[in-house]
Amino acid sequence: MARDFYEVLGLDKKASDEEIKRAYRKLARDYHPDRNPDDPKAEERFKEVGEAYDTLKDPEKRKEYDAGGVFGGFGRGPGGFGGGNVGDIFSTIFGRGRGGPEPMRGRDLETEIRLSFEQAMEGAQVPVTVPKQARCPTCHGDGAASGTRPVVCPRCEGRGVDAQSQGFFSISQPCPQCGGRGQVIETPCPDCQGTGLTLQRKRYRVNIPAGVKDGTRIRLAGKGEDGPLGGPAGDLFVTTRVAASPVFDRRADGNLEVEVPITLAEAIGGANIEVPTLRGTKRIRVAPGTQHGTVQRLRGEGPPRPSSRERGDIHYRLVVEIPTDLDEKQREALAELSRTEDGRDPRERILAGARREAGRSDRSGKVGAT
Repeated sequence: MARDFYEVLGLDKKASDEEIKRAYRKLARDYHPDRNPDDPKAEERFKEVGEAYDTLKDPEKRKEYDAGGVFGGFGRGPGGFGGGNVGDIFSTIFGRGRGGPEPMRGRDLETEIRLSFEQAMEGAQVPVTVPKQARCPTCHGDGAASGTRPVVCPRCEGRGVDAQSQGFFSISQPCPQCGGRGQVIETPCPDCQGTGLTLQRKRYRVNIPAGVKDGTRIRLAGKGEDGPLGGPAGDLFVTTRVAASPVFDRRADGNLEVEVPITLAEAIGGANIEVPTLRGTKRIRVAPGTQHGTVQRLRGEGPPRPSSRERGDIHYRLVVEIPTDLDEKQREALAELSRTEDGRDPRERILAGARREAGRSDRSGKVGAT
């Protein structure tokens, strides 16, 4: 005699539909033959759980069972589940019920936008136009001609799948009549040919955050292609292409760098010089004796950092320009400067090192010869 179906699922007779479903899913996974290949009792338990659920999940069957009705036994009906459909049971395990297939999501789209350096630094709102499959304005996306509506597929009864029993197991595949949609269109819309979609050009405005880099990917949720027959839309991904600046170089750390030429006199004697910023110009101090390639920094004058409210820095690389065409007066001044120097050769340190290396090499050679 078959066990009480409520006892099989570990429930009492007051269990809700959700509690029945939850208990069944857990037990079906625990006793599934694929998880217990060497345990024949698990297979019997799996069948028992399936038969109990097949009865209690249906309000009419449950009502008749509670009133004392009998619902087959193991080994009876298609697939051996007391008249139940094994395809239905597997569908429940993996999240497909009788409510029909989930609407298909539309494709994601990709496009690029080109920005000036100034737009990337300060942020902007940029228009973008993309061709996409969008909901047909004639049939409003359902694919049926005016005055008609899609009907439930007579073959799969709206489930979108066609189950073929093969012994104990059942193989489910998209219904060949409706293509898995669960509905058939008897009179297709003449504009979209029953797809519910037509090729359209859509225009959007993309909010560009200040400080954006070249190659940044921005997501516009729900702006991709619409899903077939009322399915949700995909997303639109916009990649930024930022033009190079004639003045600033973007560093890997997000800061900016500028090469600033200074004269020989400024490098030697020091000066206050004007330098470019993103908002105009500022003055910085060049210290006396500044060497070629010295870097000075203005904090907080660089590009905004999209992840915070702070701004980056601007680094100024000072490049000493050496005059190549001196007039007579400049040559005399240079000669006077040379005479007033203390006579120390600035290259003496490296030359002395080279001499020491040469001396060690010679001694090494003599030892090797003896």
